[in-house]
Amino acid sequence: MAITLSVLKSRWFKGLFGEAFVKLIAWVRLPADEYRGVHNVTLPTPDGTTQIDHVLVSRYGIFVIETKHMTGWIFGSEQQAQWTQKLYRKTFKFQNPLRQNYKHVKALEALLDVPLEAIHSVVVFSGSAVFKTSMPDNVTIGGGYVRYIKSFREPVLNDFQVQEALERIETGRLAPSRETHRQHVKQLKARFESSSDRACPKCGSAMVLRTSKRGANAGNQFWGCSAYPKCREVQDVA
Repeated sequence: MAITLSVLKSRWFKGLFGEAFVKLIAWVRLPADEYRGVHNVTLPTPDGTTQIDHVLVSRYGIFVIETKHMTGWIFGSEQQAQWTQKLYRKTFKFQNPLRQNYKHVKALEALLDVPLEAIHSVVVFSGSAVFKTSMPDNVTIGGGYVRYIKSFREPVLNDFQVQEALERIETGRLAPSRETHRQHVKQLKARFESSSDRACPKCGSAMVLRTSKRGANAGNQFWGCSAYPKCREVQDVA
């Protein structure tokens, strides 16, 4: 039971659940003959790889979806480098998911021969997250992302371009295997370790990579200020 609970609370399982939820909503609410989905897409990039949760290809555009399975209050704006998650009396920082998804969009731009304005970034929060600040239209909760996607009703791609985009994604992606995921995670860790000399933005002390031991974020890694408890600044590793 302890092992099961540990798995259910892990960041890996929460991410998997959130991605499955978004995929299910798309399957139920978006016509399959108009929107073609490709999921868990890992693409090579100049600095390693980037992993895209979902790509929906249609005549109305290509939608690049980043999922976040989170709880608590969420604060952020389009311009901020980091957003804030508030859980009871605890506060956590995490990377602005729009910035995170920007790399995904650029990777697709390099792969596909489509107009740049045809590729759209979408962020979906699953779980019980509640926005406490005004969010851009392309940042949604639950199935709200479907309404955003359906708001694009002017065709920008023809049937040939849609099929070609799907074929390029399938041939350009790395094999969706456990080994591909393992290598991607290894590269991410290497990037995090290379930036381990980062300084706390509040007090200037060194940031230390730590693992949360309790609460909704149990098992998640984060950057914490080495001056804790005097300084309680934290940053999401993603």
